[in-house]
Formats: sequence, C-alpha cells, structure tokens
Amino acid sequence: MAEVSVKNVTKKFGNFTALDDVSMEFPDGGFFALLGPSGSGKTTLLRTIAGFLFADSGSIHIGNKSVDLIPVEKREIGMMFQNYALFPNMTIADNVGFGLRVRKVSSDEERRRIGEALELVQLSTLGDRKPHQLSGGQRQRVALARAIVTNPRVLLLDEPLSALDKSLRVDMQVELKRIQHEIGITTIFVTHDQEEALTLSDKIGILREGRMIQSGPPRSVYNNPVDRFTAEFLGDANIVAENDGNGRLNVSGNPSIKIPKGAETASALAVRPESLSISATEPKQEGLSKVHGRLVQRMFAGAMSTCIVQCGSHTYKMVARDQDVPNLSEGENIWLSWKSAQTIVIP
Repeated sequence: MAEVSVKNVTKKFGNFTALDDVSMEFPDGGFFALLGPSGSGKTTLLRTIAGFLFADSGSIHIGNKSVDLIPVEKREIGMMFQNYALFPNMTIADNVGFGLRVRKVSSDEERRRIGEALELVQLSTLGDRKPHQLSGGQRQRVALARAIVTNPRVLLLDEPLSALDKSLRVDMQVELKRIQHEIGITTIFVTHDQEEALTLSDKIGILREGRMIQSGPPRSVYNNPVDRFTAEFLGDANIVAENDGNGRLNVSGNPSIKIPKGAETASALAVRPESLSISATEPKQEGLSKVHGRLVQRMFAGAMSTCIVQCGSHTYKMVARDQDVPNLSEGENIWLSWKSAQTIVIP
C-alpha cells in the first residue's frame, strides 16, 4: 500500500481552471473523501491522481515516487467507476479477472485471486452469472472486486454508492468500510453525499471552484469550519449572527445570543440543528443562547423529528429525537436554546 501526496496541482481545460493549486496528503492505509458541489474539481482531482488526466503544474506522489509522467496502467491503482463499467457479455468471474489477464497472470494464479476477491465481497457462489442477473448492490461488489483483485497500492472510487437506493447504500457503506479495513488499502473516494463522507472517511477534503477549502478529520471539519461555505455545505448550519461589515457581529438585536469570548469580530456564528433544544416556555438555565419564535413546521421521520422555526427574519432548523420534542402544534410560539460551547465560530 502507499500514501498519496498531492502538491500544488493545477489543471486547466482551455480558460477554465478545474484545479487551482490544490494540495492534500493521503496517509497510507486511510479512507479519504473528496467532497464538494458539482463542478468543484473533485472528480478531476481523482482522475489526475489515477493518471487519466495530467496536471499542468504541481506534483503527485504515490509512495515516495513521482507519478507525474507515468500513465494510468503503470500507477498501480485500482479504479471503480460510478456506473461500474462491467462487461455485460462476461461472467462475474471473467469481469473480476479482466485486469489479471491483461497483466498475463498465470491461469492458476488468476483463479486463486478471483476466488479470494469474490469471497472478500461475499459473492463467491455467483462467479458463473452475468451482470444482468445480479442486483445493483451485487454489481457494485463485483466492480469493487475487479478494482482490488490486482493488488493495487491505491483504490480510487468515483461516487461508488450513488446508484443504490438509500437502504442498500447504508448497507454498502458498512461493507465498504469492512473491506477497506480488511485489506488496509489507501482509499480515496469522491462523493456528493455529506453523510457518506462523514460516515466512511478518516479525512475529508472540501473543494470549491477548483480550490481545496479545508481538509482534516471529519469531526474537526464539521465542528470547526474555516468559512461559511464549509459550515453550510458539510451538514446544515443555522447562521445566528453575521459580521456587520464594520468588524462587529450583529445578533439582530437579540441579547440572548451569547458571543463566545474572542469571537466579536468573527465572520459569523452558527449552530447545528442537532445542537438546538425546543421548549414552549423560556429556558432559565444560565449561559444558554436562546431565541424566541414560531413553530412553522414539524416533520416526523421515525426516530427523529425536524422542526422549522421562524425567529424574526431568521429561519432555524432543529433536528432531535422525536421523544425529545414537546407536543407542540404548528403556529405556536416557542423557544430554541443551545449551550454556548455548541456555537460555531466562523473565522
């Protein structure tokens, strides 16, 4: 296995800059997510690491070796595409073994490694079937087996779970994490799904307009976003105060919102929906930030409920276990509150 290092990589298509001086480290054996809106450059970065594209400037290392001029077939990477790209006329075993045949592996070695790969993805009894005879989740596992059967140093996944329905996607998140841990391969994946990135990855890179905005462990990026874009993109964020342009935070005349010490000149303050508590009466606990408003909508989703609350010109979103939400009716006046430690300071 190998670590991957991306240093000051820029990639342009004509006058469009897809990657703008991007740097990020992917330590050996980790599971890493590239996250961002459409057009942010995450797939371009993945394809540049893979060797399908070459950077205009900057460098990429796999292990301690520069791969800037090395073609894709010699980079020792495994790639799993969004649409799986299985050969419909081949059996599952032949699909998985395709890369081995290209590398002219012996027949005995090929059979052994195909068997091990199919066993790893729990499809060892389906090698004689064709792709159209499998479910979406099974085809996804076949594509994964094909990507790892050549023993690559790095595994690259482009939106690996986007074609699956929600329940199957959750199951496959568990399986993907299990397989990655079992083989210990450095894995980099692209996703639009913030929850998927938080669930699977050891480290997240947030891209926007070709630039790496922030990278780090999921919990750190979630709790300490470097700007408003990151705060609102990675999970929901209620903006509770904004800088007035004169270097001061404006809490919309609400003295009950506590400004953390040293944060008076921050860009904004935010609070996550899951950090909020809701009540019919004003909470009296010392040190709480609180706002008064009207319950606009309450949405039940099994174990969790979401409340939309209008507080003056601000709309707040609150998410909590349904049993922790009082029996309130839409249109009622309510209070939202949160602990000062749960306020996110946006630089």
